[in-house]
Amino acid sequence: MGLRPFGASVCLEENQNAMEKVKPRTLSGFMELLPAPQVQMERIMQVLRETYALYGFYPLDTPLIESSEVLLAKGGGETEKQIYRFTKGDSDLSLRFDLTVPLAKYVAQHYGELTFPFRRFQIGKVYRGERAQRGRFREFYQADIDVIGDGKLDIINEAEVPSIIYKTFTALGLERFKIRINNRKVLNGFFAILGLTDKAGDVMRTIDKLEKIGAERVKAILVDDFGVAAETADELLAFIATPGGTAGILAALEGYKGKNEVFDQGADELKTVARYMQAFGVPDDHFEIDLTIARGLDYYTGTVYETAMLDHPEIGSICSGGRYDNLAEYYTDKQLPGVGISIGLTRLFYVLGEQGYLNDKMNRAPADVLILPMTDDMGAAIALATSLRDAGIRTQLYSEQKKFKHKIGYADKLGIPYVIFHGEDEIREGVVAVKDMETGEQVKVSLKEAVVRIQAGLAAKNQGKVICDRV
Repeated sequence: MGLRPFGASVCLEENQNAMEKVKPRTLSGFMELLPAPQVQMERIMQVLRETYALYGFYPLDTPLIESSEVLLAKGGGETEKQIYRFTKGDSDLSLRFDLTVPLAKYVAQHYGELTFPFRRFQIGKVYRGERAQRGRFREFYQADIDVIGDGKLDIINEAEVPSIIYKTFTALGLERFKIRINNRKVLNGFFAILGLTDKAGDVMRTIDKLEKIGAERVKAILVDDFGVAAETADELLAFIATPGGTAGILAALEGYKGKNEVFDQGADELKTVARYMQAFGVPDDHFEIDLTIARGLDYYTGTVYETAMLDHPEIGSICSGGRYDNLAEYYTDKQLPGVGISIGLTRLFYVLGEQGYLNDKMNRAPADVLILPMTDDMGAAIALATSLRDAGIRTQLYSEQKKFKHKIGYADKLGIPYVIFHGEDEIREGVVAVKDMETGEQVKVSLKEAVVRIQAGLAAKNQGKVICDRV
């Protein structure tokens, strides 16, 4: 039997362990996109930023991690159950679960440095430790806009915010959607008329489930769980199902005027918001008053919104929000009313992709041009790439020593629209050979002509919007 040097078995075991690989995987509930769909997601975010900027909103970026004491100032409820919370040294920290609470902290902290009304938009990731399921994520992007007032905030903002959503969705390419609006004062006032004021919160959260569970189940919960009389529940359900669209509902609300001051105020606000939304350019067929919209969260106090895709009602709201009277009540004594709306961007992107709404014909390549140098000296090709980039054309310079077929295949797989062949003949003649990868057409032209040709071609290829509303 041969002898091994002392320690050889240890070295062998270490080498074997070094060869073991950790299986790469992405955690459940976390979206990780391949390059082409990531380009589509970035394009959507670009449209959002550009549209929000048109309305005079500041961009804002708050930390992903906050002190748990600050983030959970309100405390309790489902939020605390779902939050990602951990300690680092002596610090009790949490990942943000939405963008509204960090906004509240930000406004309270920088109150003396901000100019009001303060208008901000934010697109960022948030984290919720809920059960991952189809279309619902633990890490996801939200896209929020909010207008914060100092003491007061005019109702015109409650009409402008949903109008921005109309502008945003149409800029993206969505056509068949509807913004549904209501007013919490109308609901609270009607609860008072029915003698349900002391149960308003429970009733509000229950009717907010109407679309998911149906009227019979809502009535059963109201009667069995909260002690609402059956006839009162029937009257409430009949009220929120008032037919007639926006005009018919506004007319019906007039019939209840004079019975409750809060109700009257809410009805007037609803009428004003509907009128202003039309003035902001939202067509009648893209918004409606819907008395079933309650938004179960306690902090909404006035107008509330939900936005649905007409051809996919099963998806639920793709954008929601509303008016609140005191954004930062847990951080300051100052009254800071606001109105805001939030898009669950990751979920929306997932749904659009699943339903075939993402426009795959738009250029998703990382570059507009791929230069294939045909000489050993790369100097001329580098100069050409620099000139194209100076002209605003996204350019890759291929420098790998591969066969010609592989180089063309590279451009084809990435979907790069144009390839430029740059060899000794082109350098000597002062031209470039440009190939349109879609049509196969190849021409030799001057650099100036190539720039014009490529820019015109890109403009034609990139026509259309990110989302293709097929219906």
